[in-house]
Amino acid sequence: MLNRNIAADVQAYLAHFPSLLITGARQVGKSTLALQLGIEHYVTLDDIATYQSAKADPKGFVLSLPKPVVIDEVQRVPELFVAIKEQIDLDRTPGRFVLTGSSSLQGFRDISDSLAGRIGIVDLYAFNLSELYGCSFNFIDHVFSGAAFPAVAQVTDIVPHLLKGGFPEVQTIAHAKTRMLWFSSYIRTYIERDLHDMGNIRNLDSFMRLYLSLALRSANLLNKADLARDCQLDNKTLDNYLGILKHTYQIALLKPWFNNAAKRLVKMPKVFMLDSGILCHLLKLSSAEDLQQSSQRGAVYETFVLSELVKANTYAAQPVDLSFYRTSDGKEIDFVLDNGKGLVLLEVKAAHSVTPADFRHISYFIGQNPGRVAQGIVLYGGERVLPFGESDGVKLWAVPLGMMAG
Repeated sequence: MLNRNIAADVQAYLAHFPSLLITGARQVGKSTLALQLGIEHYVTLDDIATYQSAKADPKGFVLSLPKPVVIDEVQRVPELFVAIKEQIDLDRTPGRFVLTGSSSLQGFRDISDSLAGRIGIVDLYAFNLSELYGCSFNFIDHVFSGAAFPAVAQVTDIVPHLLKGGFPEVQTIAHAKTRMLWFSSYIRTYIERDLHDMGNIRNLDSFMRLYLSLALRSANLLNKADLARDCQLDNKTLDNYLGILKHTYQIALLKPWFNNAAKRLVKMPKVFMLDSGILCHLLKLSSAEDLQQSSQRGAVYETFVLSELVKANTYAAQPVDLSFYRTSDGKEIDFVLDNGKGLVLLEVKAAHSVTPADFRHISYFIGQNPGRVAQGIVLYGGERVLPFGESDGVKLWAVPLGMMAG
């Protein structure tokens, strides 16, 4: 069984908060992680009788449970949160309730407010590269540490990871057709279970049109006007559906970087699918050849890196602010990492080679923001770490994508 790099944080939260919520997409390993905490009592709301009991009498259900207890798939009965709050207010002993859910607590705004200070929240994502290779390495911590990368990446072929993504069950599936069937089943279950639990999807066909449209736009600007027109949705419904996709960990929105942070609020974000395997499935890319020939190849690589950064940020010693840089005349940097003390710039290239021209936008940014950038990196499809000199005193590196594993 592979270890989760966020496990130490989970144990720390459990020792401090009376309740802990492990939240993330379906099938990322929430239940497995919760069961590794050594808590004897476990109930799941996927069990029909348990679900009906909790729905009929939330307060009585919570009161009847031996403590400490794991309650799996808690988002299926949101009324339980209020009952849990009442129990916590009577006894704030740490670690009484461990909850798992396939929707973020932000999706239940009133509940989130009521549990403030009473609950530790852990966002759990599918495996990242370092977990798949048994490493505790954190890419974000490393690029800000100033430490050198090893000369050669331990992962030399990144393409299988792009096609599979990070879901635990997919990692052991060798046959492409079986993998695609798994993703089809996953999406069907997501629609039938998670969306049903959310309870506010009026038209599943229009929702699926949006889901597919976002896959085609992954790693691109989120133009809501175009999206609403293409999917035949009004603005209110579009915002509702986007919120659901975000809170159920299907997509991520990346804000633009500006000197004046307030300007971010009025600028267009980028949208990403959160798993490159699901993205490849929706784009019908089942092999290395499919990916190589696809016009979406660059977007798949960039989506993969975004996913790796989001995962690393959950257990980084110092989490960073993630954004992208784009000017009106087309200068763009895929990712800007800000730890409050400095910036690291990342460009993503699917190619197996890098040229000085690949650093031109990084060098422009450095020139416009003197003294702010720690280093500039082009992540690429090769195998060796290569120095590319300096730009205004800032070191430039070409780093293999596989180096994100450590």
